[in-house]
Amino acid sequence: MKKILITCLILVFGFEIQAQEIKNSSYNPHTLFSPLFYSHNGNQFRSANGTPGPKYWQNRADYNLKTELFPESNTIKGNVIIKYTNNSPDNLDYLWLQLDQNLFKPDSRGQVMISGNSRYGNRGEKINGGYILTNIAVSNSEFTYIIEDTRMQIRLKKPVSKNGGKTEISMDFEFKIPKNGSDRMGHLKTKNGEIYTIAQWYPRMAVYDDVLGWNTKPYLGAGEFYCEYGDVDLIITAPDNQFILASGELTNAKKVLSKKVYNRWEKAKKSDDIIEIIKESEVIEIANSDSKNTKTWQYHMDNTRDVAWAASKAFVIDGSKINLPSGKKSFAISAQPIESNGQDAYGRACEYTKTSIEYYSSLLYEYPYPMAINIAANIGGMEYPGIVFCGWKAKSSSVWSVIDHEFGHNWFPMLVGSNERNFGWMDEGFSTFVNELSARHFNNGEYKNKKQLVTEKLAYNFLDESNEYIMLPPDGLNEKNIGLQLYYKPAVGLKLLRNIVIGKERFDYAFKEYIKHWAFKHPTPVDFYRSIENAAGEDLSWFWRGWFINNYSLDQGISKVEKTKDGYTVTVENLGSFALPVFITAETANGKKIEHNQGVDVWMRNKSFKFFIPTTETVNKVTLDANKQLPDINRSNNTWTKK
Repeated sequence: MKKILITCLILVFGFEIQAQEIKNSSYNPHTLFSPLFYSHNGNQFRSANGTPGPKYWQNRADYNLKTELFPESNTIKGNVIIKYTNNSPDNLDYLWLQLDQNLFKPDSRGQVMISGNSRYGNRGEKINGGYILTNIAVSNSEFTYIIEDTRMQIRLKKPVSKNGGKTEISMDFEFKIPKNGSDRMGHLKTKNGEIYTIAQWYPRMAVYDDVLGWNTKPYLGAGEFYCEYGDVDLIITAPDNQFILASGELTNAKKVLSKKVYNRWEKAKKSDDIIEIIKESEVIEIANSDSKNTKTWQYHMDNTRDVAWAASKAFVIDGSKINLPSGKKSFAISAQPIESNGQDAYGRACEYTKTSIEYYSSLLYEYPYPMAINIAANIGGMEYPGIVFCGWKAKSSSVWSVIDHEFGHNWFPMLVGSNERNFGWMDEGFSTFVNELSARHFNNGEYKNKKQLVTEKLAYNFLDESNEYIMLPPDGLNEKNIGLQLYYKPAVGLKLLRNIVIGKERFDYAFKEYIKHWAFKHPTPVDFYRSIENAAGEDLSWFWRGWFINNYSLDQGISKVEKTKDGYTVTVENLGSFALPVFITAETANGKKIEHNQGVDVWMRNKSFKFFIPTTETVNKVTLDANKQLPDINRSNNTWTKK
């Protein structure tokens, strides 16, 4: 009897499903909403709720850096002492370091991948770059080492012990500064002197974590960086007509600045107005002066994953106080050549820097660094803790956009320390997402129309299922797709979650919780997914699966509108492979608009769904997503008009 009943039920329900199938639909609700999205449970290191676990650990690298700039040969020489702490539960028999400057050796692995016109190449410059390393030493152990491209392995006779073991690595280094260093660093000739932007410039510890162990991906150009946190003491010697600006706080300002410049510097730190620290007329005087002596500048930064710096005798410099929510203060600085100093360009850079930092400090998490420095140079846009480099030829809204974007990165990934080599979207996409909010806020929306994440125009590209996808590492993407897949698609995804799927109040709370828990730590994509789901109280596995891991396409369409006794029934089909909520707008003969919104839940088991519009008036038109909030790839089926 039971067997007969089960057979009958299968036949009945099988017929019902077959009757409702849409012939031209590629949608499968059981694929999109399939359970068991997460491949592992939470553990003592990373909790199931997306926060660091009770036994989360992280290694630490503190640096003492001494370096000297030689402008006549465009060369850097220096010494690094790394004080490394192994907080992991593993004894470490070997250590890995990053040697990013080796990208600029002619035979590097990255040079093979980079085309001549690539953003990440030398742009036609032939340079015999890379490190010259000498006087390599390790405390407490005999060692040998190998260098493979942009990585260095130090093999220890005595391992660095687990749970707090320490060692110290030191070496001298030297390299020639590339003119166009993968759009991360370089030097620019201006009419009043060279501008040096120095980044990814010293041997740094690779990250050892509980996810991959040693993170040893080479530097190939597109993938940025992933570093341990620690304190940095930075000493830079340069000709005395060079002004040095670096990550952290200038600790010997009174010694290296003239009395006049020092007084302006101190005044700017306390002023809400923009103060000229070095004026255009003074730049010309400096440029024409001889430089026979040197100065040594000292900077310090706490709990940072990197430091970078800039030097020039051509800098016009402005400064202003940054007001933080707790009452603490930071210091906004902009430095640009005279050629970039107009009010339609970097003459407003200090204003943009100050406003951007203040806004994100209120929106996300308080800015942790003593200074925020913008440098106009021959870098399209690149970020480091407390300092950013932006393209010197930018004008008007483009100056605002690049400064705001790069300072957004001081939250992602400088503060929330994700792995840029593997997951570029966790910094580029997140910064792009908050940039739109910032643009609406700045100066009563002065640039709000210049930073719109218009899903309509991008939908055809980033929802192409044959295209590359968000989760690919930057070096694994075609360069033309990096902007789409690492910047815009993840940013639009967060915007959809905030505005459409979850709602602003719940999303904003969850997003801030993610930042709070992972500040100065190393989250993975799964930690982000779990954190948002738990704090917002929503199962979003279908969204991560369709938007981030795959390029599932959205195509909602109206197949039928039927008049009933009490209104109209609208049949909506899901024709793509993705799903989002449904927004229906019915327009009656007398111009009245009736709106019906339905959450994504209707697509958990349906390929089509009937929605009832209650009205006694005649309906002339029905439209899906009339406000074009959704990335629908085919709007030709979104409207029904009464014939």
